[in-house]
Amino acid sequence: MLTSAPPSAGVRLNTNVVNVTSPPIADVHGWIAGMQFPANRPLFDVAQAVPVDPPPQALRETVAELLIRDGLHRYTPIAGLPELRAELAAHMAGAYGAHIDAPDTLITAGCNQAFCAVVQALAGPGDEVVIPVPYYFNHQMWMDMIGVRTLHVPFAPAQGGVPTAAAFADALTERTRAIAVVTPNNPTGAVYSPELLEDLYQLARARGIALIVDETYMDFHPTAQLPAHGLFQHPEWRDTLVQLFSFSKSYALTGFRVGSVIAGPAIIEQVTKIQDCLAICAPRLSQVMALHAIRTLQPWVRAQAHAMQTRVTALKDAFAGSASGFELLAAGAWFAYVRHPMTGVAATDVARRLAIEQSVLCIPGEVFGPGQEDFIRFAFANLEAEQMPQLVERLRLLNSKN
Repeated sequence: MLTSAPPSAGVRLNTNVVNVTSPPIADVHGWIAGMQFPANRPLFDVAQAVPVDPPPQALRETVAELLIRDGLHRYTPIAGLPELRAELAAHMAGAYGAHIDAPDTLITAGCNQAFCAVVQALAGPGDEVVIPVPYYFNHQMWMDMIGVRTLHVPFAPAQGGVPTAAAFADALTERTRAIAVVTPNNPTGAVYSPELLEDLYQLARARGIALIVDETYMDFHPTAQLPAHGLFQHPEWRDTLVQLFSFSKSYALTGFRVGSVIAGPAIIEQVTKIQDCLAICAPRLSQVMALHAIRTLQPWVRAQAHAMQTRVTALKDAFAGSASGFELLAAGAWFAYVRHPMTGVAATDVARRLAIEQSVLCIPGEVFGPGQEDFIRFAFANLEAEQMPQLVERLRLLNSKN
């Protein structure tokens, strides 16, 4: 839909896009543009989740050698390198004790693109997708851009941010085309239990809609909760389930942009059309890196997951041992969701003050949905475990000024 601005205003723009908020990560980084941080209080950038460590040297050296070979400049098939699709299918089948084949997979230029393509394959203007609050802001932004209505499942802070299946069921209408969840969650870090995911699968199946499960952070589940669910063990999973995955966090390939879709043939066929128009294919070099990563880095991934669990524990201990006034509602994988203590003050104002006064750059709750003005998100994975007490101490210092 185009705007009705007069010709003197210049080109007419798509109001669906114009009315979407600007990218929050870029906005908060604008708060500190040109700032100098004191040596005794360096910047803690916990806004965007970025792997602290690069991929292992061996992987980088392998790909560097491949760069001189012929053919690396060419497109891959639209759905991705056949060997990567086969390797991903085998990896996920092993992780979930399920039957997943290479044709069930499609490689995308990052998991954001995977989500965008899947939603566009499932829903058109006026259709609906159910998502819980707080949500991953890029999901909401994309659906607003393409005219898909979002139905919000209310925030459940008393349950660590995890809604009940009944709350999802209450949100459904005849126009609903999918339920979409992220687990472990972004922004809260909360983990959806196997039982809840099973209930959501059965709900979606009964209503003839898709269940989209974004598992970008699947390798960072607490060990005791693996496998994360049994959804792939249903013989008919291809009729309902869509899994999204990212190589960014597990394999530290954030800037290389590699993600994936696992779904039944009907969805894969439609996503292939969309992929062809958006990117033709994910970058070949990135796919080659992903292939080598998934084949060789599983011990490294497990070590990274263990290190992340150490960070989670350190963060929880730091909150438990501090009278900061900030309340840790949920933490896991890469994220923590925190209630700030400043009654009547918007999270954006609290977050801006944290950046300017305490050198802590984080994301305010408003970008994660309605009613989130009392909350802020930390991508704590950007810090080392020994820095968690310093992070919480900076929160205490900010609160002490009020």
